[in-house]
Amino acid sequence: MTHELKHIIEVAYKSKHVKHVLATVVALDGSSYRKPGVQMLISEDGSLTGAVSGGCVEKEVQFQSQSVFSTQNPKVITYDGTYRLGCKGVLYLLLEPFSITAANYILIQHELKKRNSLLMTSYFEKDFKESNHFGSTITLSNQQILKFRDDFIPNEHLKQFTQTFSAISQLVIIGSEHDAVYLCKAASQLGWEVRIIGSPRAPKPIENFTGASQISYLDPQMPIDFTIDSQTAIVLMNHNYARDFHFLLELQNEKAFYIGILGSANRREKLMQDLLEHNAELDIDFMNLIYSPAGINIGAITPQEIAISILSEIIATKQNKEVPSLRHQMGTIHL
Repeated sequence: MTHELKHIIEVAYKSKHVKHVLATVVALDGSSYRKPGVQMLISEDGSLTGAVSGGCVEKEVQFQSQSVFSTQNPKVITYDGTYRLGCKGVLYLLLEPFSITAANYILIQHELKKRNSLLMTSYFEKDFKESNHFGSTITLSNQQILKFRDDFIPNEHLKQFTQTFSAISQLVIIGSEHDAVYLCKAASQLGWEVRIIGSPRAPKPIENFTGASQISYLDPQMPIDFTIDSQTAIVLMNHNYARDFHFLLELQNEKAFYIGILGSANRREKLMQDLLEHNAELDIDFMNLIYSPAGINIGAITPQEIAISILSEIIATKQNKEVPSLRHQMGTIHL
């Protein structure tokens, strides 16, 4: 959800002339469409950024925000979805005045760029009431605490809802052919940060890759100029066996949670054999990161379908969910 918070902060900062209210689901009794932690920005001009449910709750939140705009006092509201949504749950939402100073905006952007986590703490009571003691803070990696209004003093005796916003999910696409374009676009629509690594011998402009934040032209032995961490997935789609193989060798010490490779099951077996011949003591944990052929078995054929198949597998892997992966399939992929 970090990309949602990032978007909310950018909207609030870039429209500083407009008052904003941040709505955060801080508690839930029962079940609901979305869980505690989801957020929405309500602007005084009537625009909404983000969502806290499937659509019904948003109208109530927008209505209840009007008093926060006029008094500038935070409040907690409840929303019982038993009869209105059929979810049989009661949501508790903190509505608070929300503004981002230039100094805080720079600090948060620095943390996001460094791929550091942000910790948000919301102080509230599980009651439909208004209180100037309610509010939220963001703690940076250096333990500096940022507030959204100057007069807010956190009260440790109140209930606290904390959530960690990890580094934005990152997808590194090694390859710049036609199918990489669709994978890049689909991942960016999920809010992922997408970086492309293309060949120095066939450079292509970043404008070809909708949603990409960076394109680099590298051979396997060249240093990568960005961080690959535990929130990073990598997909090799060079359509060149030697290039994929040598990139794999260079990726052995990286911390990605997923490495996908396009190609057939036979190509996978050859890659595994060549990797072991090159290094007989290859780390088994690294081998387990490799998904080849990349994607889940949905019968994907077109580049758009293949992009959905690969992203579905990446998401499932990140969430530790079992799916019918193509890497377990023997023989031909397409019947």
